[in-house]
Amino acid sequence: MTRPALTKLSVGEKIGYGLGDTASNIFFQFVNIFLLYYYTDVFGLSPAVVGTLFIVARFWDAVNDPLMGAIADRTNTRFGKYRPYLLWMAVPFGVFGYLAFANPDFSDNGKLIYAYVTYIGLMMAYTAINVPYSALMGVMTPSSDERTSLSSYRFVGAFSGMLIISLGVRPLVRLLGDGDDGTGFKLTMALLATVAVVLFLITFATTRERLTPQSNEGQSIRRDLKFLFMNRPWIVMVIAAILTLSNVAVRGAVTNHFFKYFVGDDGTPVFLFLDKTSLILSSGAIAFIVGIFFTTTLSKRFGKRNALLGLTILNGLTLVGFYFIPADQYGTMLAVNALGNLLAGPTPALVWSIYTDVVDYGEWKFGRRTTGLAFSAAMFAQKMGLTIGGGVSGWLLALYGFIANAQQTEAALDGIRLMFSILPGALALANGLVLLFYPLTDAKVKTIEAELADRRGAAN
Repeated sequence: MTRPALTKLSVGEKIGYGLGDTASNIFFQFVNIFLLYYYTDVFGLSPAVVGTLFIVARFWDAVNDPLMGAIADRTNTRFGKYRPYLLWMAVPFGVFGYLAFANPDFSDNGKLIYAYVTYIGLMMAYTAINVPYSALMGVMTPSSDERTSLSSYRFVGAFSGMLIISLGVRPLVRLLGDGDDGTGFKLTMALLATVAVVLFLITFATTRERLTPQSNEGQSIRRDLKFLFMNRPWIVMVIAAILTLSNVAVRGAVTNHFFKYFVGDDGTPVFLFLDKTSLILSSGAIAFIVGIFFTTTLSKRFGKRNALLGLTILNGLTLVGFYFIPADQYGTMLAVNALGNLLAGPTPALVWSIYTDVVDYGEWKFGRRTTGLAFSAAMFAQKMGLTIGGGVSGWLLALYGFIANAQQTEAALDGIRLMFSILPGALALANGLVLLFYPLTDAKVKTIEAELADRRGAAN
């Protein structure tokens, strides 16, 4: 591996990199917050059928992630290993996003087949662009501190995407659909998909790869996987990722149901052009973005692992607290939601910065740097979390007797409340317990970083 001439990144390059996660999160948040609602209340699929769709589609998508990482690790172009995928896959990514919400007028069976084809296609396109995008952070600089900073920019970008979805989707659906939610969702996604494509192309144009990994000639994927599963810090983070994304998937999937059926949001604006659902989503996104700016301070003060652990547990407690807030206490909901998102704000940046440390640990311990495979396998764990959370959400709605666009029974309402609060809160608290077993201190990371720098220098 060659020793990079530059370790400190410009602000412009960090912003450019962050815009890639704005593009990713336009789709991630749109799907996570609105897809179950769209499938049940707009497209007309039953929640149990949607739950099975999520399990099948996301399981294949999760299996697909490590394969994409291995392919990216073995890609060699004049643009680098990971960066060219931002150029190659941007347009397919946008096209599949549009198709998933295109709302064709098919029969019930036709709609189900269409949902399977377009959703699986969207997730595969997401994998093909997002796995290399995530791995790119690991080869832009060898500095752990710079990667923490870069990760912060990334997640300002990510939750700017969340803010776009929170602020814009429901108002745009009403405006563009003129009372027809099917048309509204189709045109809204067409607009946002175009934005996402342009942002990924900007990321491609403004970033560079500076760490050149060893040649993969003669190196088997099986051997790389063996080293990965011997990497204890990676194992801990994978388990934590499954729990985190299960939490996110369950809560996100029923957010619209919670506010429509329990709180009574009928789409009437309560602040400017925002209804109750949009206001709580957008205020939460703003609080999340504010929280991101505390990442470096908390990392330096407590260390990455301790900061992540403490914030995760505190956020879990706010999620559980939501169950005890009455339907007519919307102001309390806003405050608790903002606090929970403020606490959660630094956690994604800490997580992805820790993943780059885990890659360094693997190179230091086993002499192999498998950035793409490590990041894709981490995304595999996240997709498994989304698979579990998304599938369970549809099945639980059916189990509790949910019927779309109807007066809900007490059992159905209580089930929606549990899925919005107690269940995701319990998953967040379990995640915090798992993080107790993460072994790399910041001091150990610095030692590894210095030793790797010496090895790279000696190899030149």
